[in-house]
Amino acid sequence: MTTPESTTPSNDATGSTPPTAAGKRVAAVVYNPVKVDLDALRTAVDESAAEAGWGESLWFETTVEDVGQGVTAEAIAAGADLVIAAGGDGTVRAVAEALRGTGVPLALLPSGTGNLLARNLDLTLNDLPGSVITAFTGEDKRIDLGVIDIERADHSRDRHVFVVMAGMGIDAKMIKNTDDDLKAKAGWAAYVDAIVKSLRDPDELHMRFRIDGEDATRATVHTVIIGNCGSLPANILLLPDAVVDDGMFDLMFMRPGGLLGWLRIWAKVAWVNGVLRRTKAGQALAGKTKDDKHLQYGTAKRFVARLSKPEEIELDGDGFGKATAFNAWIEPGALAVRVPAATADAPR
Repeated sequence: MTTPESTTPSNDATGSTPPTAAGKRVAAVVYNPVKVDLDALRTAVDESAAEAGWGESLWFETTVEDVGQGVTAEAIAAGADLVIAAGGDGTVRAVAEALRGTGVPLALLPSGTGNLLARNLDLTLNDLPGSVITAFTGEDKRIDLGVIDIERADHSRDRHVFVVMAGMGIDAKMIKNTDDDLKAKAGWAAYVDAIVKSLRDPDELHMRFRIDGEDATRATVHTVIIGNCGSLPANILLLPDAVVDDGMFDLMFMRPGGLLGWLRIWAKVAWVNGVLRRTKAGQALAGKTKDDKHLQYGTAKRFVARLSKPEEIELDGDGFGKATAFNAWIEPGALAVRVPAATADAPR
């Protein structure tokens, strides 16, 4: 099975990698050519790098075969002091995967539909010049990384990272059912049709799971989410207590009882979490209790599960095929992300 994590190296369209400028820091730009205006991006990066006293930037283009891991490894080998990810959530996740354990920071130039990590860091989403300036003049904020070993039906295993969330159930099925052409034209609205298709699926997840070494538990759920942070587009706050640098996962289990159960879940996620819990007054009105029989939350440093049959799994909004089991854990502060200097130490 082919998954989005293939890592065939690729250089940019120039066919060469400029040498690192002696005595100057150098940034590498890993960009998805489908998601960016390359001319505008080059102009903004070249100007900001020069103004900040950095050397000439290195450029690496992603491909279908290499969505970011391979070219990011090339950038690190070439001596990059910073890697700028210019693309959608898949590009950001792939670059973060390659940066794990290197100490090289990541800068975000949000592009695409979700911009999930940038959204959860409160970064500006539609300001290319400002985002590029932050890349060269900002400070590094340490955030947690989710790491997951996925076991397949043939008993093979593959390891990945995620910066936002991993999930099984309606979210993974929704991603599988989303029409890519419609997504390119309609953006986040394209998921509405996919949600309708996914809700018609009567299958539930039958799993045996273990949290932080505790006794194993059996459960039947419709959806399970393992989150490093919890804000989604359309003002949806899926995981209201998730913090990107607290060294913990936030867990969510959906167990809706029919249509009424789904309506209650939607009301809680979209209204109670998405609106009320964003303000102190709203938090007081909503109360402290977040759990009910349809929706339950928890926290963990490690979450291990085995499914009764292969199920779709997603990482940061991309489908990763079917899994029969997985082992997910948090690596505290494992990724440095460039943010505006005034917000680097701000609590989340």
